Amino acid sequence: MKNTKATIHEIAAKLNITASTVSRALNNNPRISEETKKKVLKVAKQINYQPNHIASALRSGKSRLIGVIVPTANRNFFSSVIRGIEDLANNLNYKIIISQSYDEYDKEVQNIEALLNARVDGIIASFGKMTDNFDHFLKVIEKGIPLVLFDRTADVLNVSHVILDDYLGAYQAVEHLIKSGCRRIVHFTNIQRINIYTERKRGYEDALKANGIEVDPELIVYGSMQLEDGRRLTEELIEKGVDFDGIFSSADYAVMGALQVLKSHGIDVPGKVKLVGFGNEPFTSFTDPTITTVDQKSIAMGKITAETFFEILNSKETEPISKKTILKPELIIRDSSK
Repeated sequence: MKNTKATIHEIAAKLNITASTVSRALNNNPRISEETKKKVLKVAKQINYQPNHIASALRSGKSRLIGVIVPTANRNFFSSVIRGIEDLANNLNYKIIISQSYDEYDKEVQNIEALLNARVDGIIASFGKMTDNFDHFLKVIEKGIPLVLFDRTADVLNVSHVILDDYLGAYQAVEHLIKSGCRRIVHFTNIQRINIYTERKRGYEDALKANGIEVDPELIVYGSMQLEDGRRLTEELIEKGVDFDGIFSSADYAVMGALQVLKSHGIDVPGKVKLVGFGNEPFTSFTDPTITTVDQKSIAMGKITAETFFEILNSKETEPISKKTILKPELIIRDSSK
């Protein structure tokens, strides 16, 4: 059986009207009567007509599609940012195509190619952890396609960025631990090629120095910031006999892993060790004890990122618009650090 897509010509033949009339009706052209629009939509539904967005984009120069690339969509932060982007995009009659890089460079490059082939009107992206070459993003810029980066960004790209003040968030978190009595504070971090981790580490170090505490390299430990990384890093610290009374983690998942291990060893939280995470994942308010964390203002970041994108899309400027928007974090103090 031949599998062919329904076309506007089939709709036109069934209604004995021209294909151009069908096209105008499907695009809600005011020159077409409401009665004709209803008939066209009814037949389109009957024959399962699906519009060819690429062909439409070639004709009009606009697809009304926005590509959004995130490392993973199953984290509260990224899903909330996506929600903020989508809310504004839908209000302006745009749809988004979500692509996940899974923190893999090659996958991110493929995502860019797929979105360009889909004729998206622009791209909003947050880098993967393994990205250290930006040629694929430079290709987007060279084609004159609007590009806005959020959260994980790179200053080498002359585009607009929407980021959190990660330095301030880390500084406030560590200062809070110090004021709560901690002097030997462990820092869980990730590879330092990504801006968010370099800034959080810098905030951690500066908060210690500002309070007369020497930075101890033994207390700065590296992992992928997943639950298992937090478990592994904490086990290693305990096995090595490292003395610590606080942990500031660059991610909530890793600090959750730390909490599990500390409890399994009978180490009281917050009595013996106090914990602070980063991200304000939903589970942090349900653990025992609840986890102090830094809120990243994810929905606001999504909304502002989308506003920045549409400002660029509708601009008359021929040169790329490059501006940096920095959001202020909020320290949410809960039981793990009291």
